[in-house]
Amino acid sequence: MSNLWLKKIFVAGGRGMVGSAVVRALRRQGASNLLTASREQLDLCDQSQVDGYFESHRPEVVIFAAGKVGGIHANRSFPADFLRDNLAMAMHSIHAAYRFGVERFLYLGSTCIYPRDADQPIRESALLTAPLEATNEGYALAKIAGLKMCQFYRQQFGVNFHSAMPTNLYGPGDNYHPEHSHVLPALLHRFHTAKQEGDGQVEIWGSGKPRREFLHVDDLADAILHLLTLKDAPDWVNVGTGEDISIRDLADLIAEVVGFKGEIVCDLSKPDGTPVKRTDTSLLKSLRWSAKIPLRDGLRETYRSYISECEAATIRR
Repeated sequence: MSNLWLKKIFVAGGRGMVGSAVVRALRRQGASNLLTASREQLDLCDQSQVDGYFESHRPEVVIFAAGKVGGIHANRSFPADFLRDNLAMAMHSIHAAYRFGVERFLYLGSTCIYPRDADQPIRESALLTAPLEATNEGYALAKIAGLKMCQFYRQQFGVNFHSAMPTNLYGPGDNYHPEHSHVLPALLHRFHTAKQEGDGQVEIWGSGKPRREFLHVDDLADAILHLLTLKDAPDWVNVGTGEDISIRDLADLIAEVVGFKGEIVCDLSKPDGTPVKRTDTSLLKSLRWSAKIPLRDGLRETYRSYISECEAATIRR
């Protein structure tokens, strides 16, 4: 795609953790014609607003990083909200991109689209081969629909719409809500609070045995920009490190980074979720990209950012 960074690029969800990382990466590449819109400026759940925005601004490239996201507790508590809002945002944005001549549309999903008991590591071909994990089924169904819309619009209309499925993300600008955030930011906030208040122990949800893969959001942004430079990217591709860690070992690592010296206990009344989730990244590696930020280094940088966000009262909760 010639002169990609000179094109008018709309980052949907550009104020969130992923969108902010994408905007930072684009600016490092020299992109200056960037479009972002807050929720107050553009409600992606409203088709008329989305159509009006695309018609008036005419983006040439769209990176769709918008979404309603949360951890196990939030997904279990509000499944209808997660399905409805994420489906609406994807449907409206993809159709508007087609209607108003967007040259390239990159849709961001999640590896929760894959079956709960998929063979590990999870290959792209595992999609729709078995039941989903029940605790986040609503969110996963919406993301599957968005992926399939891009695939089918590409198939039917010949547009260059494709998708990336990142694994669990972390980094600057994350959501640190004590109940509704994802596991890594929730633990980081919990350990920091315990250290500040002198608590002697921290609880982690479940048995601590499930294994998860974590990707720094700046690595994801780098992968997105790489995919945009490919002439013929796959319909969808996993984006991850290909390495996993148990929740208990993750808790130990976060405690070390934060400087918490107390006891870590498991709350067995809370759900574990999917036992293991690790992506097969061989397709992405064949496209000449792999993750660069080690988990320990990424956690240290994320904790520094967390402290800065707390001090500046910009922390998301």
